[in-house]
Amino acid sequence: AAISPFFNLQRKRKAELRQVMNAILWLLRTGCQWRNLPDEWPNWQAVYYYFQQWKTNGTFERINITLNQLDRQREGRDPNPSALCIDSQSVKLAPFICEFRGIDANKRVNGRKRQFVVDTQGRLWAADVHAANKGEGPAAVEVIGAILWGAGERLEKIYGDQAYNGVFRKALANWSIDFEKASRSESEKGFVPVAKRWVVERSIGWTNFFRRLVKDYEYTLSSAINWLYLANIQIMLQRI
Repeated sequence: AAISPFFNLQRKRKAELRQVMNAILWLLRTGCQWRNLPDEWPNWQAVYYYFQQWKTNGTFERINITLNQLDRQREGRDPNPSALCIDSQSVKLAPFICEFRGIDANKRVNGRKRQFVVDTQGRLWAADVHAANKGEGPAAVEVIGAILWGAGERLEKIYGDQAYNGVFRKALANWSIDFEKASRSESEKGFVPVAKRWVVERSIGWTNFFRRLVKDYEYTLSSAINWLYLANIQIMLQRI
């Protein structure tokens, strides 16, 4: 009921779109390979075809934004956020995939880096994936367009750590958006929850509940980004 307006349900098809969407979310949760999709689901090639179509035309991204707005309204909030938080996660890349691979020297991870932009309750509004050796600040500039498209004109401030307090901060200033650095004191050791920024760390932790996201298995960055949106879509559907 929440996502049916995004699909053409009038046309007759061999595969039911509800089952196709359920199969995609099942793949997300279990981490199963496309070719190993069980027989109770539609043919894996049909499911993959629709995944590619909806990924390419931005259907998943639009569904994600709409569900975020519905969940905010359910809690009595404005549909669009006024503040967002940004942070990154470095993940290992599956073997034999050379595209967009790099080594994060700080975290000692050979793979890719994910950028998460969430609101103050942890809903994912924008995401990006790139090689792990690319700096967070310069890479985050590329996601500003998605941030502005998703959050709307109500956005006033973005929180982040020191890594974003350079190029990214200057780029936000061009759009009259404030950036506030929120990081732990240098004297503190170990894990320390940071006010106004711990929510993005929690959202990153939520990805551990989806086996498809524990490691990056995707050849293309667009697929990697859309699996992140699908994880947030499933969380929002469960809430709504």
